[in-house]
Amino acid sequence: MPDYFVEILGYVAATLTTASFLPQAILTIRTRDTDGLSLSMYSTFTLGVLCWLIYGIYLKNNVIIVANVITLFLAFLILSFKIYNTFFKKKA
Repeated sequence: MPDYFVEILGYVAATLTTASFLPQAILTIRTRDTDGLSLSMYSTFTLGVLCWLIYGIYLKNNVIIVANVITLFLAFLILSFKIYNTFFKKKA
């Protein structure tokens, strides 16, 4: 397989996986509702994305870096809302 094809495949995969995360991120940011989200799952997911980012930086792989910077930003926002809603928001 030619190197350019592998690079394109990487960008397609990164775009699809990052885009698949967008609907949840947009909904959570818009509504601030995190009741249906697992704190442990989002904590683990965000840490995993951070590890992928560090891995991509180590490899100097732009596909991994770009996809995980975007996903980390969105995951961190959702995790922040979840932590706030779980520990600091007054229950009605």
